[in-house]
Amino acid sequence: MGAEAGAREALVRAGRRLADRDLIVAAEGNLSVRLGGDLFLTTPAGREKGSLGLGDLVVVDLEGNPRGGRLRPSSEWRLHREIYRRRPDVGAVCHAHPPHALAFACARRPLPALMPEAVMVLEGEVPVAPYAAPGTDAVAESVRELIARRPCLLLANHGAVTTGRDMEQALHRMETLERVAQTALLADRLGGGVVLTAAEVRELRG
Repeated sequence: MGAEAGAREALVRAGRRLADRDLIVAAEGNLSVRLGGDLFLTTPAGREKGSLGLGDLVVVDLEGNPRGGRLRPSSEWRLHREIYRRRPDVGAVCHAHPPHALAFACARRPLPALMPEAVMVLEGEVPVAPYAAPGTDAVAESVRELIARRPCLLLANHGAVTTGRDMEQALHRMETLERVAQTALLADRLGGGVVLTAAEVRELRG
């Protein structure tokens, strides 16, 4: 199987997984996988991610120009491009609207490192990027500084974005981010969660 064919299958599976786990609804969210050169494969605009076919995905260059295909690329292609430009180590990007994480994003409240998974999978507290209108250049600008050093971000009043060496890691981080957010909100009902100490974090990181 060629690299692009494998990327198409990975994106279709990822869209179904996000929808099945209620991390997106309707046409929310977008996904991409880096291809060779200056190209990446992304989900199309305005389509439900849980029902995409292999032919629905769009190859895009770093200027946002489609390279074949019948559909328009995601309106958030600039966000994905910015991440690939800033992070040569990133091979895949996942943007979703998981409900508990979205609550933190709407409160513009960073997601605390309350549990080991937050340290080992999310690499610590998840910060909030400034608000920017979806589908604009401003979204890419809003993540520029933070994404250079963090694998996961909340987007103020918008959603979350996770990165990975491949789509599986990006998805794993999105699922973990939502679980940590859900746990943090439950802990708030008990008076607030206790963030792991610096010593506890060092132990987890070995």
